This record gives sequence, structure tokens and C-alpha cells, in this order.
Amino acid sequence: MSEAGLITTPAQRGAKETMDALEIAVKAAGMRVFARIDHAAGAAEIGLALRPTEVLIFGNARAGTPLMQKRQLIGIDLPLKVLVWEDEQGKAWLTYNDSRFLAERHGLGAKADGIIAAMSAGLQKLAQVASR
Repeated sequence: MSEAGLITTPAQRGAKETMDALEIAVKAAGMRVFARIDHAAGAAEIGLALRPTEVLIFGNARAGTPLMQKRQLIGIDLPLKVLVWEDEQGKAWLTYNDSRFLAERHGLGAKADGIIAAMSAGLQKLAQVASR
């Protein structure tokens, strides 16, 4: 599954279990969790139905700050976010921004390649851990 600038990975467990595992993995990696937003719960509060849909917002100032020093506007895309959602068939998925897309979007250039590569690898690893 592919959308411009997004990476989507299938999960082997349900949406809640996947999000719980993602949050644990993020904290174990030494990153700070800023928020866990449950869109389905918000919808239920106003009487609307929505399949499981949660966003985890997290980050690491050691990785994000150098990028913002290069191009402060990347702060609109940081901290990082991962969406865990359930499709019409009840299958859970993880979706997150492609770090390379963000680097290109903000014109970070080759000087940010190392940080972007590490960010990409880290997000991929977190998605793999959470989706198993």
C-alpha cells in the first residue's frame, strides 16, 4: 500500500495491541512519547462510529533538533507520528511519513542524509517490532 510520502506496513495483531507494542518500543528506544490520540474514542464521544484509529506522537531531540537547525520549518512535521488503523476487513496497519520524503519536502540536502537514514531505519524497526 502506497501513498505519496507515506509508508504503510501490515500488522500481525489487532490495532490496539499494535499501538500498545509501538508505544512500548518507542519508550524502550529512549524516545519521548508526547501524545497518544485515539480518534475512534473522539468520534464515539460525539456519537459517530470510526474503526480503530490512533496516532502516537513521539521524538528525540537529539535527532530532531539538528534537522530544525538546518530548516526550522521541518518542525511542522516533527515530532514523528505513526498512525495505527484498522481497515474495512478488520486488518490493522501502521502508517508513517517517509523520512526521505520529509527531507526532500524541506530541502534539507545531503548534509542531513545521515540523520534521515537513521530516522528511516529507526521508524522501520519500530514498525516491524510493533507489527509482529
